[in-house]
Amino acid sequence: MIRVALNLENPEDLQSAKAEWKFAPGLVPGEDNEGLVARLSGSPARLADYDDSGWEVCENVQVGRSSGLTFGWFRITVTLPEQVQGRDIKGCRIFFETCIDDYGEIWVDGECDRVTGTVAGFNIPQRVPMATEADPGVKYVIACLAANGPLAAPGGGIFMRYAHLAFENYSV
Repeated sequence: MIRVALNLENPEDLQSAKAEWKFAPGLVPGEDNEGLVARLSGSPARLADYDDSGWEVCENVQVGRSSGLTFGWFRITVTLPEQVQGRDIKGCRIFFETCIDDYGEIWVDGECDRVTGTVAGFNIPQRVPMATEADPGVKYVIACLAANGPLAAPGGGIFMRYAHLAFENYSV
């Protein structure tokens, strides 16, 4: 198996994927009380077509944000390059890999894999399959919801420990 990865914190890799991270606080960014209301049916920030143009450009996903019981969204749109680390990626399987402090959900193009992309915490690494065959030029929107924990007595802030886009070819 051949494995190569884009480090989605590295400026050169971000440029290769024509990507930049954005961040907004809240379960529903811009809403009063961070959008925390009883029986909320869902946050629109998870959706691929959500307008994040007013969000802060996030230069470093590892910087802790907010404190106490808080939520926030990290979003990135990546365009698959032709090559990663000198290797063609066409036909490779794609995975998004991260570890969100403290709890996290991963939404790819508005969908959450309920097995690998749902809430994982306390600081559990996540590896979410994105596609079985990479096609250079295709765009993906990755939206990561972070919640501070433990929920009954949260400490610190929310951040991502790392963020990678991995490409694996099993036919080699």
